[in-house]
Amino acid sequence: MNVLVLGSGGREHALSWKISQSSLCEKLFIAPGNAGTSSVGQNVDISVNDFQTIKTFALENDINMVVVGPEDPLVNGIYDFFQNDSALSDICLIGPSKEGAKLEGSKDYSKQFMMRHNIPTAAYGSFTAETLKEGCDFLEKLNPPYVLKADGLAAGKGVLILDDLETAKAELKAMLTEAKFGKASSTVVIEEFLDGIELSVFVLTDGKNYKVLPSAKDYKRIGEGDKGLNTGGMGAISPVPFADSIFMEKVENTIIKPTVFGLKEENIDYKGFIFIGLMNVGGEPFVIEYNVRMGDPETEVVIPRIKSDLLNLFRGIAMGTFGEQDFYVDEDVATTVMLVSGGYPESYEKGKEIVGLEEVENSLVFHAGTKEDNQKVLTNGGRVMALTSFGRTMEEALEKSFDNAKKIHFDGKYFRRDIGFDLKEEKV
Repeated sequence: MNVLVLGSGGREHALSWKISQSSLCEKLFIAPGNAGTSSVGQNVDISVNDFQTIKTFALENDINMVVVGPEDPLVNGIYDFFQNDSALSDICLIGPSKEGAKLEGSKDYSKQFMMRHNIPTAAYGSFTAETLKEGCDFLEKLNPPYVLKADGLAAGKGVLILDDLETAKAELKAMLTEAKFGKASSTVVIEEFLDGIELSVFVLTDGKNYKVLPSAKDYKRIGEGDKGLNTGGMGAISPVPFADSIFMEKVENTIIKPTVFGLKEENIDYKGFIFIGLMNVGGEPFVIEYNVRMGDPETEVVIPRIKSDLLNLFRGIAMGTFGEQDFYVDEDVATTVMLVSGGYPESYEKGKEIVGLEEVENSLVFHAGTKEDNQKVLTNGGRVMALTSFGRTMEEALEKSFDNAKKIHFDGKYFRRDIGFDLKEEKV
C-alpha cells in the first residue's frame, strides 16, 4: 500500500514510524512532515488544508490510504472531499466525516451529543452575545471555579478556568462581544467544574466496531508541579495507574459504547480515532471533551505500546474486517518527555541547531518542531521533540527519558523534570 500521512508534529512522526514497520507499507509519504519523519518516509511540501494539491498528489502517486493527523483538515471536511470526488472515493481516509468532526469542532455540538446518548459529563449551558445576560445569570448559579470554553477551535487556548465570579462575567463578555478568541468564541459553553484527575482514553473505530487503545495522561503546564501557562503538552505517561480494569470497564460501558452507538444511530460516518478526555471524579469517569484525532504528546506513548500492525488495522477499517482483527498492547510502561524551545509557550526563536541525537540510547525520538537544513537538524517550533522510553515501572522508563533529554542540546532547551510526579504514589 502507498500511504500518505498528513501533518508535521510528533503525533505524525509516531504514526509514520509505526506505519513504516508494516509489511503492507510500500511507499510512505508525509505532508509536510519534519526532520524526523524524513527518516521513515518521504516528506512532501503540501499544506494539510490544501485539498486540491493533496488530490493531485494522491492520484499521481497511487495513494491507497490517507491518515489524517491534525484536527483542522478533519473539521474542514477532508473526509467528505474524498468521498464526494469519484476520482478519490476509493482511497481509504482515516478520519471522521465533517459531521463527525463537529465532536471536536464545536463544544456545544459535542455536549448535545453527550446529552442525547446519556454520556456522563459536566452540567453546562451555551450562550451567545444575544444571551449574554442569561450567561451571567447561569454563572451566578454555579460554585467556583468557573469554566468557560470557546465553542470552536481556538488552538488549545479557548478554555478559561476562573475563581472569581466578576472576572468570569467579564471574560464571558470579552469572549462573546469582543471576539477574544475570534469566531471560535461567538458561542461560549459554561460548564460546572469537575474536581478530579484527568486522563485520556483513545478508541479506533470503523463506526460500528472499536478497539480501546492504551490510556494516557499528559502534562499541559509549562512549569513543574503543574504551574504556569498551558502548552500543547510537556510529557505523557501510559498506562495511567488508576485506570484499572474496574475503572476502564466503567469507561467502556458508560462512555465508549454509547459514543460509538450514538455515531452509528445518527448515521455519522466515522472511521478513525476518538480521543476522549476524561475526569476521574471519585472513581467515576466523566467526559471533559472529545477530540477527533490522536493527542500530542499522548500519541508518542500510546502508539509505541501497540503491538499489532497499525496499517493492517487501518486496512481492516477500509475493507470491513476491522471487527474481526486481534489487537495487542505491550504491558510495559511508556513515558514521554518533551523538549521545548526557550520562551515557549510565549515568544521563542526558531532555527537553533540540535546536537547530540546520535548519543540517545534506549529511547525513541519523535520530532515535533524540527526541520532539516544543509544536513543539520534545526528547531522549528515551540515543542521540538519527544523522548519516549519503556520500563517495567514508570520510574524506570522516566529515568531513560530524562537521561537522554540531557544528551540532546540546542540553545534555550527546556524540559520538565517532574513528568508523572502526581502518579508516583500509585503502582504502575
